[in-house]
Amino acid sequence: MAKDPLAEAGLHFDELNKLRVLEPEVDQKTRELKEECEDFVDKMGQFQKIVGGLIELVDELAKEAETEKMKAIGARNLLKSVAKQREAQQQQLQALIAEKKLQLERYRIEYEALSKVEAEQNEFIDQFILQK
Repeated sequence: MAKDPLAEAGLHFDELNKLRVLEPEVDQKTRELKEECEDFVDKMGQFQKIVGGLIELVDELAKEAETEKMKAIGARNLLKSVAKQREAQQQQLQALIAEKKLQLERYRIEYEALSKVEAEQNEFIDQFILQK
């Protein structure tokens, strides 16, 4: 089998009988590689879009979580404040009860003293009337 003088010079004919510098197999593999690269670039673009959407979603969720966290902290602080207010109110009411008990005891003693004075005055009046 004789060697093709064009092949030795690096020239080849393709399936359309066009003169090519590359061998047909190398040309075919180059085209396949180009298609694979284009597919890869397309897939990378899709991947970047998906990842971008995921990042946006995660950012939104993080913002919502932070908002809920702040609400929870505010609610907890409000509960602490309400608890302190109730405790202060309870102490005020206990002090008022103690004050009212003391006042009641003073009134009871004053009542007993006035009752004694009334009894003495009634006895004096009765004795005065009997003497006349």
